Amino acid sequence: IGGLQKLEYRGYDSAGIAYLDDGRMTLYKEKGKLAGLEKMVAGKCAEHTVGIGHTRWATHGEPNQKNAHPHINEAGDLAIVHNGIIENYLQLREWLTRKGVSFVSETDTEVLAHMLDYYYNEDPMVAITKVLHRVEGSYALGILFADFPGELFAVRKDSPLIVGQNGEGCFIASDVPAILKYTRTVTYI
Repeated sequence: IGGLQKLEYRGYDSAGIAYLDDGRMTLYKEKGKLAGLEKMVAGKCAEHTVGIGHTRWATHGEPNQKNAHPHINEAGDLAIVHNGIIENYLQLREWLTRKGVSFVSETDTEVLAHMLDYYYNEDPMVAITKVLHRVEGSYALGILFADFPGELFAVRKDSPLIVGQNGEGCFIASDVPAILKYTRTVTYI
């Protein structure tokens, strides 16, 4: 929440966080200001060490709770946040719909969650690579897989992605202020 607060200057319409809890994604999303999300999660996720969060400015889909990030797959065992725009998301969404995938949101990011699920076969890097070969647009992604509870996967193309370290762990963000308080070193990738 502290990192997300540092990004409020950019403006947003919704926010959310996801983390693993007993092998399943726990997801909190809220429309509006971060204070609503903060109240929702108060005291619920302090013991977790790997998670993702996002403040969203609507590009695809109206500003509401179902379109807020993070997005998960149908099984609830992977979660993703995305900064950027997937230009061919409608074609990818139609392809996934023909394969029987049901969508909750109107976002391009949920398409990425379902594509990762479609290609996932015990190796996150293979799934991520296959998805990125089909995607057109810009992105900075943070991805959690339930099968890899202590790991956070991140990748970017054209959208900013910052990586920070502090000796105890790593952080990713789209801008330095979100992680500066928690890190010793910051790298732009």
